Amino acid sequence: MNQMLPLAEVNIHLRARAQDRTLIDQAADLVGANRSQFMLASALHAAKNVLLDQTTLHADAASFQRIMDWMDSEPTDAEAAGMQRLRAAKLPWQGD
Repeated sequence: MNQMLPLAEVNIHLRARAQDRTLIDQAADLVGANRSQFMLASALHAAKNVLLDQTTLHADAASFQRIMDWMDSEPTDAEAAGMQRLRAAKLPWQGD
């Protein structure tokens, strides 16, 4: 969190409950950031995730059909190997 960031260009204001500010301050302190840095980093992370989750791809009918045909086809050897690597990978929530 201690990265050198360019000077801010705009202000963002919000109101919060005292207990929320305390929680934010505790978390910011744990990662070595001030409240503003922590809140901006957290808000940017959340915003990017929302946008990634909501991304819509637009394709004409022919392109869409090619995509659907590809998804319905048997995987190539490289695709099958990649899927096998993914299935074999240790998941972050699995213990050692």
